[in-house]
Amino acid sequence: MAIRRRTTASRVKVIKIVIEHTEDGYVGYPLGMKGVVVGQGDSYEEALADVTSAIEAHVREFGIRALGPKPPVVDAFIAEAEVAVK
Repeated sequence: MAIRRRTTASRVKVIKIVIEHTEDGYVGYPLGMKGVVVGQGDSYEEALADVTSAIEAHVREFGIRALGPKPPVVDAFIAEAEVAVK
Protein backbone atom coordinates (compact mmCIF):
# COMPACT_ATOMS: atom_id res chain seq x y z
CA MET A 1 0.00 0.00 0.00
CA ALA A 2 1.40 3.41 -1.00
CA ILE A 3 1.71 6.11 1.59
CA ARG A 4 0.44 9.47 0.49
CA ARG A 5 2.27 12.50 1.72
CA ARG A 6 0.27 15.54 2.59
CA THR A 7 1.43 18.49 0.53
CA THR A 8 1.05 22.06 1.61
CA ALA A 9 -1.26 23.99 -0.66
CA SER A 10 0.55 26.80 -2.42
CA ARG A 11 -0.87 30.28 -2.56
CA VAL A 12 -0.29 32.42 -5.60
CA LYS A 13 0.40 36.15 -5.36
CA VAL A 14 0.68 38.47 -8.32
CA ILE A 15 3.69 40.75 -8.06
CA LYS A 16 4.47 43.64 -10.37
CA ILE A 17 8.00 43.39 -11.75
CA VAL A 18 10.04 46.00 -13.59
CA ILE A 19 12.30 44.69 -16.34
CA GLU A 20 14.96 47.11 -17.57
CA HIS A 21 16.85 46.65 -20.83
CA THR A 22 20.44 47.90 -20.58
CA GLU A 23 23.52 47.60 -22.78
CA ASP A 24 24.58 44.61 -20.65
CA GLY A 25 21.28 42.71 -20.84
CA TYR A 26 18.09 42.75 -18.79
CA VAL A 27 17.56 43.40 -15.08
CA GLY A 28 14.33 42.73 -13.20
CA TYR A 29 13.10 43.68 -9.75
CA PRO A 30 9.74 43.44 -7.98
CA LEU A 31 7.84 46.47 -6.76
CA GLY A 32 6.70 46.77 -3.17
CA MET A 33 8.57 43.87 -1.59
CA LYS A 34 10.40 44.11 1.70
CA GLY A 35 14.10 43.61 1.07
CA VAL A 36 16.19 43.64 -2.07
CA VAL A 37 15.40 41.14 -4.81
CA VAL A 38 16.95 41.34 -8.29
CA GLY A 39 17.21 39.04 -11.30
CA GLN A 40 19.09 39.36 -14.58
CA GLY A 41 19.45 37.68 -17.94
CA ASP A 42 20.45 38.06 -21.57
CA SER A 43 16.77 38.32 -22.56
CA TYR A 44 13.51 39.62 -21.10
CA GLU A 45 12.36 36.05 -20.50
CA GLU A 46 15.60 35.07 -18.72
CA ALA A 47 15.45 38.13 -16.45
CA LEU A 48 11.79 37.45 -15.64
CA ALA A 49 12.52 33.81 -14.81
CA ASP A 50 15.55 34.78 -12.71
CA VAL A 51 13.73 37.45 -10.68
CA THR A 52 10.75 35.11 -10.18
CA SER A 53 13.12 32.49 -8.80
CA ALA A 54 14.77 35.12 -6.58
CA ILE A 55 11.36 36.20 -5.22
CA GLU A 56 10.49 32.59 -4.37
CA ALA A 57 13.86 32.13 -2.60
CA HIS A 58 13.36 35.41 -0.71
CA VAL A 59 9.92 34.29 0.50
CA ARG A 60 11.32 30.88 1.55
CA GLU A 61 14.05 32.64 3.55
CA PHE A 62 12.06 35.50 5.11
CA GLY A 63 8.49 34.21 4.98
CA ILE A 64 5.30 35.31 3.31
CA ARG A 65 5.42 38.62 5.21
CA ALA A 66 8.11 39.77 2.78
CA LEU A 67 5.27 40.15 0.26
CA GLY A 68 2.94 42.09 2.53
CA PRO A 69 -0.75 41.37 3.19
CA LYS A 70 -1.96 42.74 -0.15
CA PRO A 71 -0.35 44.04 -3.33
CA PRO A 72 1.11 47.42 -2.32
CA VAL A 73 1.43 48.61 -5.93
CA VAL A 74 -1.86 49.08 -7.74
CA ASP A 75 -0.30 50.26 -10.99
CA ALA A 76 3.11 51.28 -12.29
CA PHE A 77 4.05 53.80 -14.97
CA ILE A 78 7.21 54.69 -16.83
CA ALA A 79 7.69 58.42 -17.31
CA GLU A 80 10.42 60.69 -18.60
CA ALA A 81 11.36 64.04 -17.10
CA GLU A 82 13.90 66.61 -18.20
CA VAL A 83 16.35 67.36 -15.40
CA ALA A 84 18.85 70.22 -15.39
CA VAL A 85 22.39 68.98 -14.74
CA LYS A 86 25.52 71.10 -14.32
